Amino acid sequence: MPRFLPLFDAAQARALDRDAQAALGITEYDLMQRAAAAAWRQLLDRWPNAHRIGIAVGPGNNGGDGLVLARLARESGRTAVVVRLRDGESKAPTAREALAGWTAAGGEVAVFEGALPAVDLWVDALFGIGFARPPEGEVRELIESINAAGTDVFALDVPSGVDADTGHVPGAAIRATRTLTFLAGKCGLHTGAALDRVGRLEVDALGLGEAFVAAHESVARLAGRDALAAWLPARRHDSNKGDFGHVRCVGGDHGTAGAILLASEAALRCGAGLVSVATRAENVPVVLARRPEVMARAVEDEAAFETALDGATVLAVGPGLGKGDWGRAMLAAALRSEKPLVLDADALNLLSEYPRGVSGAVLTPHPGEAGRLLGIPTVQVQADRIGSARELAGRYDCCVVLKGAGTVVAAPRVRPVLIPAGNPGMASGGMGDVLTGVIAALRAQRLAPFDAAVCGALLHALAGDAAAGDGGERGLIASDLFTHLHLLANPR
Repeated sequence: MPRFLPLFDAAQARALDRDAQAALGITEYDLMQRAAAAAWRQLLDRWPNAHRIGIAVGPGNNGGDGLVLARLARESGRTAVVVRLRDGESKAPTAREALAGWTAAGGEVAVFEGALPAVDLWVDALFGIGFARPPEGEVRELIESINAAGTDVFALDVPSGVDADTGHVPGAAIRATRTLTFLAGKCGLHTGAALDRVGRLEVDALGLGEAFVAAHESVARLAGRDALAAWLPARRHDSNKGDFGHVRCVGGDHGTAGAILLASEAALRCGAGLVSVATRAENVPVVLARRPEVMARAVEDEAAFETALDGATVLAVGPGLGKGDWGRAMLAAALRSEKPLVLDADALNLLSEYPRGVSGAVLTPHPGEAGRLLGIPTVQVQADRIGSARELAGRYDCCVVLKGAGTVVAAPRVRPVLIPAGNPGMASGGMGDVLTGVIAALRAQRLAPFDAAVCGALLHALAGDAAAGDGGERGLIASDLFTHLHLLANPR
């Protein structure tokens, strides 16, 4: 089985912090000094020429981390300029201990008065995991001033203004060049609007091993590229196409042959033994001209479709399906078939009109489709992507791939998995059709729904990153992924 990295919410991170102190036999201040030392090492490595360092500190322990970092900078001969809010005096006991150490070393704390001093680097030590509401007043002004300062920004633990649980950014937030999070990963740093705020993200376990972190309950998990090999082993020499399943792609109403063609070619590129298409008669010559390996069949009514189901291992339903009578008939027949399903696009929109459980299926909604399935606005989905994916999985009794920045894969009774790949260039037509074909191919190759969904989402995102590396994100199109999908589906 593939290994995933655990991701924690704020409450779990606080419990991990307490247990770390007990395991190491140290005080909270000792752990704070470890965190600051880890941040100082990274600062020296990344910004060795930063001699005048600004540190914005808050009243809690994140501010304490910043104060210890300031002392380390001063002791090294650099200039550390510490700034706090007018009402931001250190309040937590350990933060006050850090303040005492800073002042004993000769340091001072300036109050933010609307203008920031010139520095080579700003360090964000304002709030960490302890701030999830929209910043207002002086707080917002300080955050916006740091963002506008024209220097790199180094965030400690969590960029201030980012919700560490959800990745939601309800207002102003630090736009970090780099973020160093402590002890273990925070789930909110890997999805949603947070991805535009964290910069390069790294974790420092502060001397604790993987086993210690893994022993603690986490809210989600993070997939990695090395997981692919566990799902995609080398094939036996005596394999035949029947070993790898038959994907039937269903869709392509009038004028949408491209969608079903993209899905079917993706299924081929990811290893399905056979791929066929059930579509409108007008699309058959288009499919065969473009991809002769696909078996295209004209299906104009529900009865013909039910006849065409023979031999199919998995049904990929939705690309170009439409919401007319034909699309509704095709989806109804697919749902009755009791075959494994991958549902996307208009199959999801139709399902949202008459919600029902689809046990064993994989749904691949974008945030707008997820909102329709849940009956909530898209912005509400985006405000808690992990929670929305879990709610969808429970309500429809299936596996859900919530697409977007930081794709979330959820299923009932399973901790969600986040996908740390993909890029804005993939926000273009046809990308979802390709993902549908990828996941269907993996289901046909006997991967369980959740495994196929995670593996497929990871394959798809990595292929998108590889394709963007060929020429850039802007102008990336769905078919650019095919060569990379073929390569990535054969991990070495």
